Amino acid sequence: MASSSLRCLNLTRSAIPRSHQCHLRRFLTTTRSLRNEAPNVGTPAVQKKPIGGFRGGVVGFLFGFSLASSFAAYQLLDEYKQASAALQASVEELKLSTEKVTTQVRRIEAVEKDLKALSDASASKEDISRVRAEMKKLYDGLHVEFLDLRTYVWGIQQDVHALTTKNSTSVRI
Repeated sequence: MASSSLRCLNLTRSAIPRSHQCHLRRFLTTTRSLRNEAPNVGTPAVQKKPIGGFRGGVVGFLFGFSLASSFAAYQLLDEYKQASAALQASVEELKLSTEKVTTQVRRIEAVEKDLKALSDASASKEDISRVRAEMKKLYDGLHVEFLDLRTYVWGIQQDVHALTTKNSTSVRI
């Protein structure tokens, strides 16, 4: 019905069929006092401003930018955690290898200390040649004494032999 009354208002009177003209008269016939009064229809509906293309684009851009930023921040935090874990593992490996090197250095220092003590306690080539010369002199001296003792013993043997040949002619029993 409302759609027919709107059509009635837009059309001229001659184009309106007779059945609808009574409706038209009812809408168009108003008294002068009613025309001057403001109709009390109720509170006017507040029309929302439609979001324009520019405002919608800005809101969409900000939403997309915040979404992309949060994703990038998440990725950055994830990469930071991975890099931090790799760095921590590298530090642990470095600590272990440093401890191994420290242990090896201590062992080397102990071996050097033992080597120095042995080199201080051992004889040098000069000491050995000096001892060798002294031993040679002692050996030569002993050899001379041995030869002297031998000649002495030989002389005794000769004397004993000479005595035994003199007494061999007479046998005493």
